[in-house]
Amino acid sequence: MLFETRAAAPFFKNGFLLGCETTRKAIVIDPGDEAQELVDLIERGRLTVDYILLTHAHMDHVSGVARMKRATGAPIGLHHDDLFLYDLAVQQGLMFGYTVEPPPKPDFFYQAGVPLAFGRYEVRVHHTPGHSPGGVALQVGPAGTNGRDVFVGDSLFAGSIGRTDLTGGDADTLINSIRTVLFALGDDAVVYPGHGPQTTIGEERRNNPFLQE
Repeated sequence: MLFETRAAAPFFKNGFLLGCETTRKAIVIDPGDEAQELVDLIERGRLTVDYILLTHAHMDHVSGVARMKRATGAPIGLHHDDLFLYDLAVQQGLMFGYTVEPPPKPDFFYQAGVPLAFGRYEVRVHHTPGHSPGGVALQVGPAGTNGRDVFVGDSLFAGSIGRTDLTGGDADTLINSIRTVLFALGDDAVVYPGHGPQTTIGEERRNNPFLQE
């Protein structure tokens, strides 16, 4: 699988570009301030973006959606429970003294158990509320398999977990999502958070201080 990640100031939020090496079909996950860098990679790689997929709708994860939509025309996917946050992206930015271009309306909402295909790969969507009501984890792998790569937004980090003091956040709900949904993906699953370095489910299950009994 083709794989690129970029992060940009001021939030250094990870944005991801994944592609099928055979068909050149691709997806973009959480385009933010690094969106133009991802667009440049798409153009250089002659990729066709099938989906723009959002793990949740906090403004640093959606600030580049409008630019990505203009560049690719790809449909935007979001969990319905985060639509109210998505609609408030501009206002969220103002709270931080930051200008956010209004993102276009989502083209579809995730449906439980319905994978999203790009070339020979697919995305399985897992609802992981807690950091936000509509937070999801995107599990990616070859079609028909349990993907090993999991893009978790801001639910889980290397050695930490997402904050729950923002609108719609709930600490108990987040811990439950991590333990019942993410841990069920297996210790070998590679976790790509919205900020910071990658980790694994096994590493966080064993050593994350926020997840110890």
